[in-house]
Amino acid sequence: MSVTGLCQVCESREAEYTCHQCGAAVCPVHFEQDRGVCVHCADPDGTEDVFAQPAGDDVPEFR
Repeated sequence: MSVTGLCQVCESREAEYTCHQCGAAVCPVHFEQDRGVCVHCADPDGTEDVFAQPAGDDVPEFR
């Protein structure tokens, strides 16, 4: 099954993965491959900044 559309977290990058817990389509930045879940399921208490840009990311900052 292929994933198409925008990431359901950032809504700006192309989704490439599906969260194994909630089913959300997410981009590589918002998917934890080792656990197979999106950043929201990985951190259900919301203590992480899910919109933080990883080092070397070439996507412009949101303003």
